[in-house]
Amino acid sequence: MTRDERKGDSLSGPRRSLSAGSEEQLNGGVSAAQGCEPEPHGRPRTLKALPPSLPLLQHQHHQHSRDADNGRRTTESEVYDDGTNTFFWRAHTLTVLFILTCALGYVTLLEETPQDTAYNIKRGIVASILVFLCFGVTQAKDGPFSRPHPAYWRFWLCVSVVYELFLIFILFQTVHDGRQFMKFIDTNLGVPLPERDYGGNCLIYDPGNKTDPYHNIWDKMDGFVPAHFIGWYLKTLMIRDWWMCMIVSVMFEFLEYSLEHQLPNFSECWWDHWIMDVVLCNGLGIYCGMKTLEWLSMKTYQWQGLWNIHTYKGKIKRIAFQFTPYSWVKFEWKPASNLRRWLAVCGIIFVFLLAELNTFYLKFVLWMPPEHYLVLLRLVFFVNVGGVAMREIYDFMDDPKFHKKLGQQAWMVAAITVTEFLIVVKYDPNTLTLPIPFYITQCWFLGILLILTWTAWRFFIRGLRILFTQTTVVEAELLSLPKKR
Repeated sequence: MTRDERKGDSLSGPRRSLSAGSEEQLNGGVSAAQGCEPEPHGRPRTLKALPPSLPLLQHQHHQHSRDADNGRRTTESEVYDDGTNTFFWRAHTLTVLFILTCALGYVTLLEETPQDTAYNIKRGIVASILVFLCFGVTQAKDGPFSRPHPAYWRFWLCVSVVYELFLIFILFQTVHDGRQFMKFIDTNLGVPLPERDYGGNCLIYDPGNKTDPYHNIWDKMDGFVPAHFIGWYLKTLMIRDWWMCMIVSVMFEFLEYSLEHQLPNFSECWWDHWIMDVVLCNGLGIYCGMKTLEWLSMKTYQWQGLWNIHTYKGKIKRIAFQFTPYSWVKFEWKPASNLRRWLAVCGIIFVFLLAELNTFYLKFVLWMPPEHYLVLLRLVFFVNVGGVAMREIYDFMDDPKFHKKLGQQAWMVAAITVTEFLIVVKYDPNTLTLPIPFYITQCWFLGILLILTWTAWRFFIRGLRILFTQTTVVEAELLSLPKKR
């Protein structure tokens, strides 16, 4: 069996036990048939069809080891697929190349080039990006996801490459030139942001305002409240673990407390931090996300080609399920199982929090208003690439035998997060080096000390203690044995 078959990086086939790369989260997943060889564009050649009499799978099999016979990862669901290969799934490399050539030929031969230099530069950059995206969508390597279509996830992989190149370009500019370059994207950018008072009056009930004493609460009920809820719902689908989501949620509020002397929008009322953010927006989003994960883990995964379904209701349902996972994998992070997984989970949480902080610091140093569409586009970007990256990281941690290197999307997300932070460091080092209040320093020192102490006890002292206890018991048993005369 080839490595691609073990990954399950394909789109259809008869019944098989899926491998590490065969599930999709948020918008999809893939599966491969046993003994199927994936074609270059990621779909297998089906060797045998699913028997029509095969019953539906009624439950998901969760184990804790990989099947040595077929390379199946243990926490994956069973999938049935009739192996229908439709026009929707086939590669269209020649079609895309023909359309791209016609478009470039039209611009060259039939369209008169404008005499506006700035406009031509912008249009040339956009055209170059589009050509690269066309190449990537048709030719890039498939990742672990492929619903609703593998081209969708290849597109976001290429967008991440373009975004990283843009960040590298900004990083190599002077602070003034980098900020003014944003005017080429939007003429309203490139100007300093006005100062705002985000904390203000923190009274829940303001007796001084006779017309509306609860105005402080209503003032906080803006578009960012549903954005927080939706964001944490999607983050839960990425992480797939309740305790990790809660740790990231609570830790970010502590980071806001710790860094409010640097950024004014971190200064919020206590009830805004803990009631509106942690309990209502984040907590409700995590709860709904976990319920969705529970449904996905229990769902029956049986797939038929659209034209094999004879009722209109069945066809509509099949189209809707195209935007759901092909199969499902339950993430079992197990951070306390060994030192490697503990350090890996701590690293994931650290990068996750750093990416969250970059959202606020980037718009501060590049002078982008919070409501600007570029800020929203960045969040949409991370929603699409974050799920793939988390799956690749989990595969890399959970199954190093079959995933010997970090996945391409996870690599890009890590590079993007680091590059964004370096831009912040270069563009405004004075803000980052503002002295931290002493009580904040004490709290962080105590927290880090507790983590290091627990790590040392769990993975070193406790292990030595258990080993010493076992050795003592064995010696006592040996001493208690009667001596041979």
